Amino acid sequence: MGTRTWLLCIFYCASLVAWAQSTPQGFTVDKIIAKVDNYIVLKSELERAYQDYLTNGGSPSQEARCQYLAILIRNKLMVAKAEIDSVVVTEDQVDNNLARRFELIMSQYGGSQQQIEAAYGKSLEEIKSDIRDQVKEQLVVQKMQEEITKDISVTPAEVKRFFYKIPKDSLPFLSAEVEVAQIVRTAKVSEAQINETKQQLITLRDRILRGEKFEDLAKAYSADPSVVANGGNMGFVGRGAMVPEYEAMCFKLKPGEISMPVESPFGFHIIQLIERRGNEYNSRHILMSPSPSESDLRDAAEFLDSIRLLVLKDSITFEKAAKKFSDDVNSKSGGGYFTDQEGGTLISVDELDPAVFFTIDTMKIGNISKPVVYRTDQQKDAMRIFYYKKRTPPHEANLTDDWNKIANYTLNEKKNRILFKWFEKARQDVFISIDPTYDYCRLLE
Repeated sequence: MGTRTWLLCIFYCASLVAWAQSTPQGFTVDKIIAKVDNYIVLKSELERAYQDYLTNGGSPSQEARCQYLAILIRNKLMVAKAEIDSVVVTEDQVDNNLARRFELIMSQYGGSQQQIEAAYGKSLEEIKSDIRDQVKEQLVVQKMQEEITKDISVTPAEVKRFFYKIPKDSLPFLSAEVEVAQIVRTAKVSEAQINETKQQLITLRDRILRGEKFEDLAKAYSADPSVVANGGNMGFVGRGAMVPEYEAMCFKLKPGEISMPVESPFGFHIIQLIERRGNEYNSRHILMSPSPSESDLRDAAEFLDSIRLLVLKDSITFEKAAKKFSDDVNSKSGGGYFTDQEGGTLISVDELDPAVFFTIDTMKIGNISKPVVYRTDQQKDAMRIFYYKKRTPPHEANLTDDWNKIANYTLNEKKNRILFKWFEKARQDVFISIDPTYDYCRLLE
């Protein structure tokens, strides 16, 4: 395999198992191109994986196609070996993962059931069933990979050797990257507004008890965006799929019973338990979130302004202030910094949230912004300030600026070599056949 193809494969093969989560069917005329014991690889799987590689900047080549076929076969082998070695994932793990992924898919179609069914050519239940099989396989593969490579690490010398083996003309060109931190202050809603929201939900509960349809009122009043497609019905989920407050109430209710208002990080809910089966339950809800007043938002902004002044006077560092005062649980432990998938704090501007990008685009390096309005992931009104610490211009990858990325590439390459050795040994334990069309890949030699 050519060096550039091989290098690009290392960069992108980690995302291979994710493509099936959200891609509609019908990509190509399908047929079985490989069998691993009782598991099959479809032509559509290979074509989608290869197309994803091209989309991410890979150069067209038969060598790359063969590499992806090898990875798909390796994944099926891992699933087959997992059965032999009794490596399992729980149904709760599958259900929880499925719930999160299906929520993402629904959001890509604006929560429209009609659009997603039209795109996939199947009903929602059929789509969920297909995705569930894919999710279970992906989780098994991930667990097997973790078991096989759990003790693998790389030394600085290995990172340098990996980097210097890359031909100069094959070095990846990286976009501009920035290092940005934030401190978030959620607007504290007044007790009067909280009580008003609770009373609105109690009124809706009374209307349902008098005979109005839960789904109709959910579509009219609920703040949950998925309500457009599901009428507030959350479907069967296992333990851990919902926030603890919601789940706890579902295990207290009797089928058909509707709760009084329940508070969660998203706001207040009234919840109806539809059915419970062991550790799984089906429920519906109406969500309302009390809105802070202009005065509440001003209080949050003034609080952040005071923190900003302390940092500017060197009374406290931004990082310590974020850890102590920020309401954003995802970033505060890291000093407020945004991070990439590997945990690095240098983020490509291409991947940065547009709201963050357009704010820092008007700032100078080293500056701290004035408070800006923010809507949290939990749909809470808030304010936040940014610290624009660093920017690297677009550049060829180098050891000085990109050590963490190159170290991760090195680690992935080393893991791939370990996985290849594992494959060579493990394939003796299972039956593998490949369509003669792909003999040129020479995968079983």
